Amino acid sequence: MDTLSSHTAYDPLPPRSTMKDTALSRLQSGLKTLGQPIFLCTVLIPTLLAILYFGVFASDVYISESRFVVRSANKSSMSPLGLMLGGSGLSAASEESNAVQEYLGSRLALQEADSDGLLTRAYTAPAIFWLDRFGFGGKRDREHFYEYYLKRVKVENETTTQVVYLTVRAYDAKQAHAINERLLERSEALVNRLSDRARADAVAAAKAEADAAQERARSAARALAAYRNDEGVIDPEKEAAVRLQMISKLQDELLSVRTQLSQLQSYTPEASQIPYLRTQERALQAEIDQQTSGIAGGRKSLSATAARYQELQLDSEIAGKQLATALASLQDARNDASRKRAYVQRIADPSTPDYAMEPRRVIGIFAALLLGLIAWGVLSTLLVGIREHRD
Repeated sequence: MDTLSSHTAYDPLPPRSTMKDTALSRLQSGLKTLGQPIFLCTVLIPTLLAILYFGVFASDVYISESRFVVRSANKSSMSPLGLMLGGSGLSAASEESNAVQEYLGSRLALQEADSDGLLTRAYTAPAIFWLDRFGFGGKRDREHFYEYYLKRVKVENETTTQVVYLTVRAYDAKQAHAINERLLERSEALVNRLSDRARADAVAAAKAEADAAQERARSAARALAAYRNDEGVIDPEKEAAVRLQMISKLQDELLSVRTQLSQLQSYTPEASQIPYLRTQERALQAEIDQQTSGIAGGRKSLSATAARYQELQLDSEIAGKQLATALASLQDARNDASRKRAYVQRIADPSTPDYAMEPRRVIGIFAALLLGLIAWGVLSTLLVGIREHRD
């Protein structure tokens, strides 16, 4: 008797009736929980809807990817510091690459890519589930189509390598590839237009500068020629040099005449040659004075003429140098235009997906369940707190 009592007191297993009652109570509690409105609204119903959507109705999404980089055939020379910064990934993205990225996310890209209805057919096909198809809720205008397009086309840029990643989502593998290819073709056309415009603008600017320099050179040449005609001189400096040589010779002759006259007056004052020498002396002196006044001193002198002549000649020389520089710049611009061209270099052509990558059905269902449980737990905790506060 004592042994049986002792065994019963230390028996770790509860009676079968107690275990059944516990399991029954747990089942009732679980069913009660499942029947709660909060649990139904936050966990059960959303999870069932997720199972229906991801498991039955959601359309398969095919993803086409491509990679490209915008390059230029002629790279400008860089300093060693620039090369170091460029090699370390600190160089800025090219203007063409930024333009392509902005273009792919623009309404113009949608308009040009859908010029023949390619995108419209791809996103409005009857086989697409109505929640995924464009036009849900009656929104069929171009503005809503643009918003829909931005959710299906994604552009990313790798700043260190300047590689642009283009990702297109569609509900058919071939259509995803076709849209990606179409956007790449339009991007290449955009880069070509920008490159052609830049080359044309550079040549036009150089041509305008060359024309202006040529007109300045012509005006300076005409002004110099008119001044020469008006003043009756070709080169005042050269004419002054000639006149100075003439004056030097006249002064030599005058000195010789004066020497002879002095000797005759000293030794033979009554010589018949003295009046002739004096006349010759006065004539030489008058000629020297006239030539000297023609060089400097008067309003019509060569020195007064040379100042304006040098100014006009300097203008002509400067205009000639500017013309030579402008013509050289024009030739350089034409040479650059003939060889400089930005272009889209494809690293990876648009892919044709073999199977649908999205939606991730199992992950979507579990995510709906997890979020529902979190929402149910938070709301249940709040309700318990409110009830305890009232009590």
